[in-house]
Amino acid sequence: MIEWIRFIAGTAFLLLGIVIFGIEIFGVYRYRYVLNRMHMAAFGDTFGIGASMIGLIIFSGLNFTSLKMFFVVLFLWFSSPVSSHMITLMEVETAKDLHEHMEVKEE
Repeated sequence: MIEWIRFIAGTAFLLLGIVIFGIEIFGVYRYRYVLNRMHMAAFGDTFGIGASMIGLIIFSGLNFTSLKMFFVVLFLWFSSPVSSHMITLMEVETAKDLHEHMEVKEE
């Protein structure tokens, strides 16, 4: 019985990761502006890979391999948002047409 619960939970996390990757791909190709694309790519990296790796951890069970996969998830959880934030800051500093995308409507 416990094997079926592990199988269902692992499959659910893997399917969630696939759905998040699909949303990421749609968002990267849908949006025109680079900051919107960067947001979707960072979202997919952080949550998609995290969900997929958690599914693999559940399938693997409690062993040294699952501990290493957990550390990979932890590393990606911290490094992906930081790196995408740095790339976004570079885009904001070097963009010449940024004012077109950030119009503020006054009431």
